[in-house]
Amino acid sequence: MGRHTLKGNPPIEVVLRRSVRAKRLSLRVSRLDGRVTLTLPRFAPEREGIAFLRAKEPWLRGHLADMRPAMVAQVGQSVPVRGVAMPIVVSAAKRARILEDRIEVTTSASAAAQTKALLRHAARDALAQASDRYAQQVGKPYTRLSIRDTRSRWGSCSSTGALMYSWRLIMAPPAVLDYVAAHEVAHLVEMNHRPAFWSVVAQLCPDYDRHRQWLREEGDKLHRIVFDD
Repeated sequence: MGRHTLKGNPPIEVVLRRSVRAKRLSLRVSRLDGRVTLTLPRFAPEREGIAFLRAKEPWLRGHLADMRPAMVAQVGQSVPVRGVAMPIVVSAAKRARILEDRIEVTTSASAAAQTKALLRHAARDALAQASDRYAQQVGKPYTRLSIRDTRSRWGSCSSTGALMYSWRLIMAPPAVLDYVAAHEVAHLVEMNHRPAFWSVVAQLCPDYDRHRQWLREEGDKLHRIVFDD
C-alpha cells in the first residue's frame, strides 16, 4: 500500500498494508530484520492508522531498541552447524572445511563467504538425503531440489513437485532439518495443510510438533547471522 516515516531519533520507516481479512489495526515488528508493518482493515482511514502508530510509538521504539544486533560470521565467532556452535578459525589448509569441532577457513577469501559456501553445500547434501528418504516412503518422487536463503519460509513444494529449502536449516539440529524435509515431501501427497496432510507428516516424523516449536522459538536466531561482508 505505501510507507510512512515516523519522525524522531532515529526516524522509523513503517510499511502500510491493507488486508481484507483484518478486523482491527495491528503493528508488527519482524524479528528477522526489524521491519515494521502497520496493517489496516480494508476500509479504515489511513489517518486512523497513523494515529494508532503514534500512540504505539513508545512501545515500538522500546521493542526496536531491545532487538539483538546481528552477528557477523567471522574469525573468532562461532556459528551453529547441525545445532552445535563451532568456532571459525584460520587454517593453513588449502581449502575451507567443516570439522567435528570447528570451521576452518583460509586467508584466500573472506571468512563469511567461505563459511556460507560450506554451509550451503552441507545443507544441500543433508536436505537431498532427507528428501530422497521421505519421497521413497510416500512413493512420490520430487522433480527438483533447490537451496535458497529465504526469509519467510523454511521450505516449499510447488504444484509440479519442486522442493525448495533454506540452506540455514543446516545450522539447526538435524531432527529439525529432517522435519522440514518431511513437511515439504508430505505436500507431494497432500498439497494443503488439512488434517490429511498432517497425518502424512506424522507418519514421516512422529514428533514433528516439537521441531515446529523449535523453529518458532529459535529460528530467528539463524536468520540474524550475517554472511555478507
